[in-house]
Formats: sequence, C-alpha cells, structure tokens
Amino acid sequence: MVTAPTERFSSRVEAYQKYRPHYPREVIDALREKTGLKPSHIIADIGSGTGISAELFLANGNFVYAVEPNTPMRDAGAKHLKTWKNLRWIDGTAEATTLPDHVCDYVVAAQAFHWFDVEKTYAEFQRILKPRNDNPRIAHVGGWLVILWNDRQTDTTPFLKAYEELLLKYGTDYVEINHRNFHTKSAPDAKIQTSNSMRVEQFFHGRPILEMKFPNDIPMDYDGLKGRLVSSSYVPDEGEEHYDEMIGELKKLFDRYNSGGQIDMRYTTLLYAGQL
Repeated sequence: MVTAPTERFSSRVEAYQKYRPHYPREVIDALREKTGLKPSHIIADIGSGTGISAELFLANGNFVYAVEPNTPMRDAGAKHLKTWKNLRWIDGTAEATTLPDHVCDYVVAAQAFHWFDVEKTYAEFQRILKPRNDNPRIAHVGGWLVILWNDRQTDTTPFLKAYEELLLKYGTDYVEINHRNFHTKSAPDAKIQTSNSMRVEQFFHGRPILEMKFPNDIPMDYDGLKGRLVSSSYVPDEGEEHYDEMIGELKKLFDRYNSGGQIDMRYTTLLYAGQL
C-alpha cells in the first residue's frame, strides 16, 4: 500500500523534529546579499513540516506563514515554535495553500518540494506571491521563490558509503522516492526519472536563478544517528518487519566508524532562488 506524501511522516514526527538537520545561517546571509531579503518581508514556507525551515526566517525577523498538510507535524511545529509571535500555521498544500492572493514576498520550498505537483504548485506560487518589482525605490521586491534542501553526502567517507548501503538494503521505497531520482509527473511508473536539480529548472520555467551551496556537517552520537535514520519515511518503522535487524546493523556501523563517540553526517545545503 502506497502512503500519500502528506501522511508519510505521521508516525515519525518526534524523530523528525529532533534529529533532522537544520540549515546554516549562511542561507539568510546569502539571501540578504543576493535577493534583498529584509526582516520586513513576508514568507510563505510551503511543506513546513515541524518548522525547521520556518525557524530560519523567524530568527531573521520575518513574518512566516507555515503551510503544512500533515496534522501531527503541524501540531509538533506549533508546539516547538510557540514563543514566536511572527508565525501563523496554515493547513494547506503546495498546490492549494489557502493563502490570500499576493500575500507574500518570498515563497520558500525546503526539503519537501520534490513531492509537489510542479504545474499546479507553480500556478499557486504565482497567485500568492506579490508581483515582481524591479524598482529599487519601492520597498518590496516581490516574486522570489527559494528552494532549499540538505543533500546528504553518500560517498565521501567510509561511514557514509556504509550508511548508504544500509538504506539501499532496508529502505522500503528508498530508490523510488529518493530526491536524487524522483519520477517525473508525466511518467510516474516509468524508468525515466528526474533529479532535484532538474525539478528546480521546471519550477523556474527557464528563468535565471541563483545557485548556492554551503557545507553543513552534523556531528552525531548513536542516539542522534538512530533518530536520523528512523525519521526517514522510506525505512521500516518500529514494530515492522526488518526494523530490529536494521537497527542492529546501524549499531555495528556506529561502533566501527565512530571517533570519540561521534560520527559526522555530512550534508551540502543547496539553495536556489529566482523571481517568478
């Protein structure tokens, strides 16, 4: 049985919130320099999950609409970020945010963007974004789409190679939903696949985009590593077949490759930005 994208993480919310990697501060610095981002700009964070990407912009002083269709994730995010007054949670999807027309200066699509229907989402983003404005004397810049995600390195260390092999062995649909090899909408059951970078080009419809990369290495103890693994929707959940076997092999990997009780999970944070 195939689980709908909006429901895939319902049983993994706690691990997702606690163990998923955050984004480096350099993302905000780059957006300030390259796109004119200001604290006064309004952000729509689409597929906000538990608020990892939203928190980055909240700390910059932005008002954020956090749009998330999964109720357990939305509730967990609201609890975690309850002290922020410049945040409003929205029960909506990328294709139907329920936000008013032209309400935001920036749309941010982070780790979840590879689940979106490109054509419907593009139309929705155009609807909710303020019109593009190239006049520097007018306060808002309008029309900016930011696509952001943490790309886990798979082969730069012996541990990362072994971890990738673990995912390939135990992942229930890891290959099918891996964002590096995501099926096209036109041929969902075919062997023709598209990477995240190709989907980025589809979102921007050929317009010029900025592309930036930032190192984002995360040291983890065993509990952190286990939490990161089980936060993934494509591995067996606790109580399911092969879960105990998978966790046993993970412990062996950690025991073999850790240094001083930690291993480095290495990511490259990828940032794309352009005006629609």
